Amino acid sequence: MLAVVKTPRIDLRLEGDIPSAILEALETEYGPLQVEDGDEMVNIRDTEWYKETTASMTPGDVLQALRWKRQMSQTALAAMVGASRQNISAMECGRRPIGREMAVKLAAALGAEPSEFQSPWC
Repeated sequence: MLAVVKTPRIDLRLEGDIPSAILEALETEYGPLQVEDGDEMVNIRDTEWYKETTASMTPGDVLQALRWKRQMSQTALAAMVGASRQNISAMECGRRPIGREMAVKLAAALGAEPSEFQSPWC
């Protein structure tokens, strides 16, 4: 359950199972509440926004984004996958392709799926 209370200066958002006593107190203080029930979580990869955004990304762009997300240096990632920092850099810049074996290693190191490093045009 999601309760939203709005006044000119307040935007209060509560999520989860909200005790009725709290809802009553908020309604007493602020008036009628806007309550949304039934919000569902979806995997971001299933959204149109994600599909449109990633459609133009190269495998190197994906590699760099995942590495940045993990706050990992090229050197640290290279050590984890048994490659040199220069190879990681070349893959990110598109000067070196990401092969199947390397995609598996990168995916394991970055918590991703190997398919994320496939070119959209392959």
